[in-house]
Amino acid sequence: MPKNTLTLAVALALAATPLLSACGATSAASDEKVVTVYSADSLKGERGDGWYDQVFKDFENETGIKVEYVEGGSGEMVQRAVREKANPQADVLVTLPPLIQQADSKGLLQKYAPEGADQVDAADKAVNGTWTTVVNNYFGFIYNKKDLKHAPAAWEDLLDGKYENKLQYSTPGVAGDGTAVLIKAMHDFGGEKPALEYLKKLQANNVGPSASTGKLAPKVDKGELLVANGDVQMNYAQSKSMPNLGIWFPAKEGGRPTTFALPYAAGLVTKAPHGDNAKKLLDYMLGRKAQQQVSEIGGGFAARRDVKATDANAIALTKVMDGVEVFEPDWDDIDNNLTAYINGWKSATGS
Repeated sequence: MPKNTLTLAVALALAATPLLSACGATSAASDEKVVTVYSADSLKGERGDGWYDQVFKDFENETGIKVEYVEGGSGEMVQRAVREKANPQADVLVTLPPLIQQADSKGLLQKYAPEGADQVDAADKAVNGTWTTVVNNYFGFIYNKKDLKHAPAAWEDLLDGKYENKLQYSTPGVAGDGTAVLIKAMHDFGGEKPALEYLKKLQANNVGPSASTGKLAPKVDKGELLVANGDVQMNYAQSKSMPNLGIWFPAKEGGRPTTFALPYAAGLVTKAPHGDNAKKLLDYMLGRKAQQQVSEIGGGFAARRDVKATDANAIALTKVMDGVEVFEPDWDDIDNNLTAYINGWKSATGS
C-alpha cells in the first residue's frame, strides 16, 4: 500500500540517515533516545488521528524515546531494508504477508518475542519468533455506494462493460493489498491457472497499475472508480471521511464471499542500530493499552486474543465480517513461489 510522496516523517527520517549510517549496533547510536520504524502505510492517520499517531505519542511521552517513522508499500519497505542490510537504518519493520515472510527469509529480522506475544495466535506470528502481528486485518474490496445500488456479488460481475475504466487494483508484488488480489483469486478460482485466466479477462476493465492501494479509496469515493481493492482496517478508517465507500468481499460465482487475514506484522531488524529501544516499542505496541486502541482508534482488530474490544468500531467491524468465510493461505508456498506467481500475473495481464 505504498505512497509515492514523502511525508514529513519520511523526510525527517531520511535527513537522519547520515548520522545513523555512521553508527553500528554497538556504537553510541544504540544509546540514543530514538527508534526508527519502516512500515507499510494506513496505520498512521492522514490527519494525525491514526493508531500509530496515538501509540507513538504515548510511547514517546512514557519513555522519552522519539519514533522516527518512514512509510511506503510493503514491498517498498522490504526492498529498502534489503538495500541497507549491510548497514541497517531501521530498527523495526512492519509489513504485510507475504512480505513479512520474505523479509524473514532474506535475513532482515532477528528473533524477539515481545511481551504479550503468548496471547497472539500461532498463525499470526513466526514459528521461529522473528515477527509478531501487532494489528489484525483482513483483505477486502471497496465500491462506490452512491453510484452502485449494491456491491457486486461475484468476481465475474466485474467483467461487465459498465466497469470499463472504472475498476482498479494495486500492483501485485509492489503493494501488499495488490499481492492479496492474486492470492485471493488463486484461492477462489481453485489455482493459479484459472485465477490468471480470470485476471487476464479483467484487464479489459482495469485502469492500470497503481503502486498505492490507499490512493484508490478517494477515487472510489468521488466516483472516478466504481470498484477497487483495499483492506478492512484501512478502508473502514477512510470511510469516516469518505462516506461513499462500501466494503465488500468477492465470491466465485455461486460461492460464498471469502477473505483472509492480512495483518500488520512487526519484527526487530537484524543488527538494528537502536535494538533496545526497538524491543521497548514492540513491547508497547503489543501491550494491553495499545491493543485496546486498535479498534477504538485504528479501526482494526486487536492481535491479542485476551483483548476483547466492545467499542462502536469493534461492533461495526464485526458486522462487516458477518457471513464472510476466512481462509488461511499456504504462506510457505506463497513465500517460496511468490516471484513465479508475480511473473505469471505480469505475463497474463501484459503488465
